[in-house]
Amino acid sequence: MAKFTHLHVHSHYSLLDGLAKIDELVARAAELGMNSLALTDHGNLCGAIEFYKKAKKQGINPILGAEMYIAREKMTDKRPGIDDTRYHLTVLAANNQGYKNLIKLVTKAHLDGFYYKPRVDKELLREHSGGLIALSGCFAGEIPRAIRNKKVELAERLIHDYQDIFGKENFYLEVAPHFNYPDQRMINEELANLSPKTGAKLVATNDIHYVRPEDAGAQDILVSVQTGARLENEDRLTMKDANLSLRSGKEMSELFPDHPEAIEHTEEIASRVNIEIPLGNWTFPEFKIPPGTTTDGELRRMTLEGIQKRGLEKTKEIEERTEYELGIIREKGFAPYFLVVADLIDQAHRKNILTTIRGSVAGSLVTYLIGITNINPLEYKLPFERFLNRERPLPPDIDMDFADNRRDEIIQYAREKYGEDKVAQIGTFGTMMARAVVRDVTRALSYPYLLGDRIAKLIPLGSQGFPMTIDQALATTPELKQTYDAEPEIKRIIDEAKKLEGCVRHISVHAAGVVIGPEALQEYVPLQYDPKGGKIITQYDMHAVEDAGLLKFDFLGIRNLSILSDAIRLVKKYHDIDIDIEKIPLDDKKTFSMLAHGETMGLFQLGGSGMTKYLRELKPTSIHDINAMVALYRPGPIESIPEYIRRKHNPSLIQYLDPRMKDILSQSYGVITYQDDVLLTAINLAGYSWAEADKLRKAIGKKIPAEMQAQKEKLIKGLVSNGMSEPKSETLWKLIEPFAAYGFNKSHGASYGRVAYQTAYMKANFPAEYMTAVLTADSGDMEKVAEIITECQRMNIPVLPPDVNESLAQFTLIKGAPGDGDKIRFGLESVKNVGTNIVEAIIQARGSEGKFSSLTDFAEKVKHKDFNKKSFESLVKCGALDGLGERNQLIGNLELILEYNRDSQKIKSTGQNSLFSLTPEVYTYSIRLRNVEPATKRERLTWEKELLGLYVTEHPIQEYIEKLKANHVLPLKDLVLETSNRFVSVGGVVSNVQKIITKSGEPMLFVKLEDLTSRIEVLVFPKILAKNPTIWQEEKVILVKGRLSDKDGMPKILCEEAIEIS
Repeated sequence: MAKFTHLHVHSHYSLLDGLAKIDELVARAAELGMNSLALTDHGNLCGAIEFYKKAKKQGINPILGAEMYIAREKMTDKRPGIDDTRYHLTVLAANNQGYKNLIKLVTKAHLDGFYYKPRVDKELLREHSGGLIALSGCFAGEIPRAIRNKKVELAERLIHDYQDIFGKENFYLEVAPHFNYPDQRMINEELANLSPKTGAKLVATNDIHYVRPEDAGAQDILVSVQTGARLENEDRLTMKDANLSLRSGKEMSELFPDHPEAIEHTEEIASRVNIEIPLGNWTFPEFKIPPGTTTDGELRRMTLEGIQKRGLEKTKEIEERTEYELGIIREKGFAPYFLVVADLIDQAHRKNILTTIRGSVAGSLVTYLIGITNINPLEYKLPFERFLNRERPLPPDIDMDFADNRRDEIIQYAREKYGEDKVAQIGTFGTMMARAVVRDVTRALSYPYLLGDRIAKLIPLGSQGFPMTIDQALATTPELKQTYDAEPEIKRIIDEAKKLEGCVRHISVHAAGVVIGPEALQEYVPLQYDPKGGKIITQYDMHAVEDAGLLKFDFLGIRNLSILSDAIRLVKKYHDIDIDIEKIPLDDKKTFSMLAHGETMGLFQLGGSGMTKYLRELKPTSIHDINAMVALYRPGPIESIPEYIRRKHNPSLIQYLDPRMKDILSQSYGVITYQDDVLLTAINLAGYSWAEADKLRKAIGKKIPAEMQAQKEKLIKGLVSNGMSEPKSETLWKLIEPFAAYGFNKSHGASYGRVAYQTAYMKANFPAEYMTAVLTADSGDMEKVAEIITECQRMNIPVLPPDVNESLAQFTLIKGAPGDGDKIRFGLESVKNVGTNIVEAIIQARGSEGKFSSLTDFAEKVKHKDFNKKSFESLVKCGALDGLGERNQLIGNLELILEYNRDSQKIKSTGQNSLFSLTPEVYTYSIRLRNVEPATKRERLTWEKELLGLYVTEHPIQEYIEKLKANHVLPLKDLVLETSNRFVSVGGVVSNVQKIITKSGEPMLFVKLEDLTSRIEVLVFPKILAKNPTIWQEEKVILVKGRLSDKDGMPKILCEEAIEIS
């Protein structure tokens, strides 16, 4: 077999253009006996590290490269109609210098040369040509294009240009076997003629876009998804006329019988490539420390000073624990990482940004003493080794949580402190998931939308963080499998979708990951702009970033920290009390009483009907109870909650399978509650090391039967050899199994349990302040706002429409006089059609000159060029001016009021204070409004729904409550507790109606129904719709009877009968 190396290869990281996944490419190359393989994705290096690792593992020499875009002239030129076209050039790294230069070229192409595509120019190529080999490119290359245009002399000059840039020995002429393309043979022949004249050698490539020939159709669909075209469109972009698969060396040789040297030169290039990327050698940001000290010395100083700052005594236990932890950190060389994280957290505290830490780091006493974590691990019996131990091969991972509305301030601080070029957010890849790819393929194949929608809805949602695949759905959903087997159209869609499933669709910003380097990041990783937001991100994902030598810092945003911060601000504003949320009492009776009564709406981690039910039964009395509930309320461990509750209320039930487990489980009444309980049991009772215990956790988490059986045998053997009977060992295994898979680690439970308690404390002790903060945080989700308002009403805190005299921009707390209750008003920014500029103008006018005493006063004081009919009418209709006039009368006099407003501003601009200032005798007059019939209650409610997103002053269903009760309807919020397929009766207001036509040509409806507690979707099938088509109108109050379904993961009602309530 002829030796051959593919040097022009696209993977699925050539977004929506290449179909081949890295695994498939490497496996096929190995199958064909190839010793080397290149990866040259379009303008990026996204897959480089993954490819490098997997090729090395297969014994294949990885050749890293990119198909680069070359600007027509300067890469900074952005001339419409000129610079929106560019040339292609295949660029390969021969060595580590070339790899570094490739990173720089790709980065600069994205950050400086992007215009439709990331472009470089010849000047930049010359600057970074060291260690690179270039091929002349495909049809879109500058040289092939000159040949196609019959400009052979130009092509020859261009060859010399590129030879001058890269070195004569480093530039090759790329010939391809795509003879179905017009001009391909002519291009190859001219390149063959130019080769001896210029000294540039021929090299054969196949421009691979998929692995096997039979994948061509799927790749054609993929390109159609990219362009939004349909396969039936003859003018669309397509590559279907060429075989772009990973062909064998034999096949490639047979395609170039007259130019065997083009085959040989692929091996010549491959033999020159030697890239060795040092994986896993982590580097840290440069953290400035005082002269004459070390990072370990600085960390020690901060730790010892922290004992006093935290108000602790330097006991033997504390001294031994700190020395132990500092010793491991020193051995691992991780002190700089701890110092950087401590600095970031300290900056947050200086800026009054609330923080917490998730994960196992709370088990470190050092991090507690230097201010990173908020929990003393000795009090909660949190093990350090779960976070860091001598056997752990991975770096520490500290997930920092900040108030989500201020997280970006800390990222910006990192940029300012460590350097803009040394900080970037990490990229992540969105892939073509099962449901979406089915819809994509349906559209590309020109099938009706409803067909794709029907298939997609038969695919269940994933669970526990694992996405659902099409194969899993076929295996677990009989209805999907039946339609697949019975309907050829559906089989075709699903078969093609499976080939596209998992392909990268786009790159975006990782939710939390940030890298901070000791020098410019482009020395380590390629960078680009986030396509949607303009932030600089890495092209490597979080795993590849760490492989490349940079540690990931996680900056996460938690909404509940923003809520706490806002509530604390309001308490200071209205009570002049400074609350240090980290120093609140952890035994507050009001807090635990509130939880015992199940008043959990709006709390972190403790909301939801299921959790609330268990809290009522538990009646928690300590922070440990809350930590345990946070940890246990998940699949698997949730089965232990009833036993936990029984033992809490009856201590005589507390028992330990082995006396040695008492020290591990004493805070949880002898119930295995955390992953740490499993790990410590394996260590203390079965003689495991921490590394072995972690392998146990991971093996059970993967749920691979063979691995689980091996771990079970090993654990039982260890337990028995250390004194436990075999029956007890078997019992212990059954207890352990669910926890290793789904359980929280104890540090994480303690950290999140603390925040959960803090939210409960604020709600119990400062209810109006807390609920105002909750409403503000959820103001963009009207369904959630409706639920919160219901909770406020239960708490006797009225939520009122906006008011120009009382509302601020966001939800506004109005403190009642002594003896009166507090109330909350919608913020002015909640009103549709009223921009922030108008809101600012109203608040500014009110703040500088006092409340508006009348409509005339309002019209005179509010001045802004955008204050127009639409914004004023919206304010009136939603009730924001109810204190100044009746809604319908104000609407009927809109033009008069706005004319007065405009005239008033003109007069003020001349230096006068009022339209009446020239005639003092009439200054006390108001704008004279003509009489208009007042708005009806239904009109007012309709306007509120339209402009605020929900009914505020009253719900239309209110007057029908007794009639609905007589029909024994269930509140909509209680449907989540009901079993799927159960027959239910509900009542509510129709808030939305969507009509579709079924495959059989009949109409059916998707109806949104809402009551005082929640909303739900009702499916009205054709037969039911035909019985009473006029009932399904917005704002009608109806009684619906039908079957409850949760097929798509959300409860909905399949209507069997509907009656209008009047």
